[in-house]
This record gives sequence, structure tokens and C-alpha cells, in this order.
Amino acid sequence: MSNIADALIVRDLGLSDYAPTLERMLNFSQQRDENSIDEIWLLEHPPVYTLGKNGKAHHVLNPGDIPVVQIDRGGQVTYHGPGQLVAYLLIDIRRKNVGVRRIVTIMEEAIIHLLSELGITACARSDAPGVYVDEAKIAALGLRIKNGKSYHGLSFNIEMDLTPFKGINPCGYEGLKMTQLADHTDKYSLVEIKQSLVGYLETALSYRTVTMQ
Repeated sequence: MSNIADALIVRDLGLSDYAPTLERMLNFSQQRDENSIDEIWLLEHPPVYTLGKNGKAHHVLNPGDIPVVQIDRGGQVTYHGPGQLVAYLLIDIRRKNVGVRRIVTIMEEAIIHLLSELGITACARSDAPGVYVDEAKIAALGLRIKNGKSYHGLSFNIEMDLTPFKGINPCGYEGLKMTQLADHTDKYSLVEIKQSLVGYLETALSYRTVTMQ
């Protein structure tokens, strides 16, 4: 019989407004206890900039009409918009016995593995968390750990308008080039990408019972 630590719920939330999703995520993280099952949420957001808790406002150059929301994850400013897959990892990392560095590495490796399946070579960088293809960033990471529980997660550029990234210094790096999956291949489906991503994460984090909702 599997125990709570072996179980995972994956929720596909589709296109979800940022503010209510953030509130829902915070409520879940604050109210969960030792009997709460870990969850991964897959979704896209309407256009929004998010600025980490120690983020510098001067990295927001020209937001235009796109809202800027300061939140409690690590990191600087990034952009979310339609065509970008976001995965929020609501994990009891203390129960899973994984450290912060390890869960960040797992997220990076999940994207690198997924891209490799599509014939695309990608890598992580020790000086700038995330995943890169030909020195251009294709996925960003930003976590918050509180009371041994993680929330927030990763964003993976698939097929989107990259123009809003020009309104910021992405992740606090001036002139950082951004890319997306559609710039490198057209042989993919969003369904398969989600399956590959979740499949890697559930294996790396040793989940045995996975429920899709």
C-alpha cells in the first residue's frame, strides 16, 4: 500500500488568471499538513510580469499595459503569457527528503530531457538558473520554500509572443536572449510535452501513485 509521500495529484488548469491562481496556491501551501498529497499544476497565464521578493524594480524597463506583480518566490523579473507552459510544484520536500538545490536540478533536468527527446540540445548554467538552447533562455525557474514545502515552479516557452521579454531584463540579466520550442522544431504536441514533463518529475521524485485531474 502506497503512503502519502508516494502520491501525487496533477491538475491541468488551462489558461488561468495569475492573481487568483497565486491566491489559490498560497492558500494550499498555508493550509496543507502532513496528510496533504503533493500536487503539480500545469497551466498558462494571460500576459503578466512577476517580480521576485528580492527583485529589483529597475529590471522592469517598459511594462506597457502588462501588469507587474511582486510575489514571494526567489529570482528577479520574468514574463508569463499564452503559449508558455507553467508548472507549479507544490511539494513537501522535507517529506520527500530532497534539498532545494536538488529540486531545482530536477526541474532543469526535466526540461533538458524533454528537449532531448525532440532532438534539441539544451543545458543548465550554474551562474543563472534555468535552461538554455544556444545561449538563449527557454525555461525559467523560481521557487519558494516555506516550512519544508515548495511552491511556484518553472515556466517553459513553447509557442508564444516573446516581444514582452524586451520590456524587462529577464531574470535580472540585461540583454539576455530568449527563445522558445517553436523556434527549434514543429514536431511536438502540447499534450505530449505535458506527459513528458510530468513523467520525468514523477520518476525523479519517486511518486508511485499519480492522479490526473
